[in-house]
Amino acid sequence: MTAKKDSNKTKNGQEQVEKFLEELNHPLKPEIEYVRSIIREANAQLSEHIKWNAPSYFIHGDDRITFNLHGKDGFRLIFHCGSKVTPHAKGRPLFEDSTQLLEWLAGDRAAVRFRSLDEIELKKESLKQVINKWIVVTKDI
Repeated sequence: MTAKKDSNKTKNGQEQVEKFLEELNHPLKPEIEYVRSIIREANAQLSEHIKWNAPSYFIHGDDRITFNLHGKDGFRLIFHCGSKVTPHAKGRPLFEDSTQLLEWLAGDRAAVRFRSLDEIELKKESLKQVINKWIVVTKDI
């Protein structure tokens, strides 16, 4: 009897993310899992998978939010328009962020850094707002 091959290619996106998180060795793993739950709760249209060696969230086949897990003192969520440079990259930010949660990296790319569970709790509702605004604004990009 041969062992069944366990390949990420045969797993759906949610299974890929669950396996990734199960094997993740990061000092803020509970916080990462909590932010994942906030993203999933924020918008039911988002699907998840592993992209760029981290959980990533997409809608209609277009990646929009990806974890950046580098560093031991925190992690970031990167809000983007996929891997290609858009005409908006060198322009002004795509929208006025009334939550002031986003750190704009380019006109079409922003980040939110998290360092603790308390910080995530404080930013939870603003994060949900930003997620939904990002989806609406980047829909046709």
